[in-house]
Amino acid sequence: MAQGSGSASGATAALGLALLLCLLLAHAVDAATYTVGDSGGWTFNMASWTRGKRFRAGDVLVFRYSPSVHNVVAVSAAGYNGCSAPRGSRTYASGNDRITLARGSNYFICSIAGHCQAGMKIAVVAA
Repeated sequence: MAQGSGSASGATAALGLALLLCLLLAHAVDAATYTVGDSGGWTFNMASWTRGKRFRAGDVLVFRYSPSVHNVVAVSAAGYNGCSAPRGSRTYASGNDRITLARGSNYFICSIAGHCQAGMKIAVVAA
């Protein structure tokens, strides 16, 4: 009898795991991928790039750029507005960075001197 109840527990656990995987895959399928700057990539004067796009939490931004001259830094609203990357900010420098959006406001700048001030920054609101 104990063997039968163990099999039921195993089946229940397997079913629970299968349902969890289905939910995760369904969420991943719904996520969109956007290349920041489209064919021009991550560059100067980016403010208008987000216009007309509807972002959702889980969507992925792909930042393509030359890593020898640019980077991407995830910052707060204050960092975005002041073009500053506080100590401890997450910095990306691969030249092909994939960043998943969180719900709410997401801010990104290039922290190379003068680049953010020249418009190399975006603010993305994800529903």
